[in-house]
Amino acid sequence: MKIQDKKPIDDLVIIIDFGAQYARLIARRIREQNIYCEIKPHTISAKEITARSPKAIILSGGPDSVHEKNSPKIDKDIWSLNIPILGICYGMQLMAQEMGGIVEPGEKSEYGSTQINVTKENKLFEGLQEDLVCWMSHKDLVKGLPEGFETLARSKNIPIASFENKEKKLYGIQFHAEVTHTVWGKDLLENFTSEVAGCKKTWTPESVSKMAIRNIKKEVQDEKVLCALSGGVDSVTTAVLIHKAIGDNLTCVFIDHGLLRKNERQEVENAFKFFNIELNVIDASELFLSKLKGITNPEEKRKIIGESFIRVFEDFSKERQDIKYLAQGTLYPDVIESFDPKGGPSSTIKTHHNVGGLPEDMKFKLVEPLRYFFKDEVRKVAIEIGIPEEMAYRQPFPGPGLAIRIIGEITNEKLRILQEADEIVRKEIESTILEEEVWQYFAVLTDLKTVGVMGDGRTYEHLCAIRAVTSVDGMTCDFPELPWSLIRKMSSRIMNEVNGINRCVYDVSTKPPSTIEWE
Repeated sequence: MKIQDKKPIDDLVIIIDFGAQYARLIARRIREQNIYCEIKPHTISAKEITARSPKAIILSGGPDSVHEKNSPKIDKDIWSLNIPILGICYGMQLMAQEMGGIVEPGEKSEYGSTQINVTKENKLFEGLQEDLVCWMSHKDLVKGLPEGFETLARSKNIPIASFENKEKKLYGIQFHAEVTHTVWGKDLLENFTSEVAGCKKTWTPESVSKMAIRNIKKEVQDEKVLCALSGGVDSVTTAVLIHKAIGDNLTCVFIDHGLLRKNERQEVENAFKFFNIELNVIDASELFLSKLKGITNPEEKRKIIGESFIRVFEDFSKERQDIKYLAQGTLYPDVIESFDPKGGPSSTIKTHHNVGGLPEDMKFKLVEPLRYFFKDEVRKVAIEIGIPEEMAYRQPFPGPGLAIRIIGEITNEKLRILQEADEIVRKEIESTILEEEVWQYFAVLTDLKTVGVMGDGRTYEHLCAIRAVTSVDGMTCDFPELPWSLIRKMSSRIMNEVNGINRCVYDVSTKPPSTIEWE
């Protein structure tokens, strides 16, 4: 059992996802209020919700129409749970239809900035102006109110832009309060969670770190734990939390899988000396690289790496004989992106090696104290529990390492090329004042070769991509507009100093539609 299968904190908001591109953004907005929330699929039952005792429910938007034959619905018993519910866009339309209202296609789709007018005093719009500009994105709209509901706001084209059933605490908004284009949307969401639902702002670094330590003690008790340490903030924070809970019953293992950045192993070993925690370093590069030989499919790479990690940990635990738990620095984005499209809140973006890549016959019980945390929340907890700032804000590095930054088959030669190119990118960006503004930066070795000319001779070598992103939690990202002089310098150094590369490009893709990593 994972520790976080239980509700990790008293006040909980459940977000029911209908396949919305903004579902994760709703979660971010609630977490920013210091209120805990989780995203759940629309298939969640009323019984499952009751077991979690949430203070509020938010229904997300979605790409479907409530009139479509197989459009997503929710368990009808959820409407009778006497829990405050806010429906956003599709969520509002579904609420109206299920409650007996009228939902019809609009005369035309409405997308973009729209002015609405608040028509009735209410808790949802409390403290806001009567005339507000919001972001709309919909085809259907509510034409007739269900019994017991009243209109709260309207726009030029929409007679019912928001409604409420005050007695049942059911609310709907046709616009998207979670996006930045609705500037005051965060205030409306806070009115719903705090004023309507009475949620307390208990999701703070101090409270959640104490909660995590308390839960670890309760779950693990006197058993021993092996912590998979990568050297990143997630695994280090996991290790320190568990050490505070169970002391020397924790042992950390760092696996050199041969897919590390240049000098990564030495840097991790030196940095971890700060903590009085046992660290074992295992060189398993030959095992990993042999299993990855000839593999080009990125999903297969991730699963091979995930299983190989577990097998190495299992071999280590046999020597100790009494280790029952494996601790991982799994984060909420890992969980969300690895969900099956039929059972989870969103499509499977990629299988994270520490979630969907784990073997079914694994002997360990998992301890994942950060499983429902976003990256920025982990950093705050890290500072709270005494982790040095340079470690707390260390650049993220994926568990599969350079395996997902080498497109195609992984070879020793490709690893050498990428390690050298990646070091140049990191050193050049770290030497500028831009480092604090850029969330992640690295090189990618593509499987594409191009014709070049060096020393009056023809070359046919790899294309290297330089990737840099700005982000808060890794769920979305943008690319920074790096100075051309910096891009030129990185490109020039890579092509002149790294044998095997004769062309460089700068990746100008956002997430979505792209992901941060290339595989």
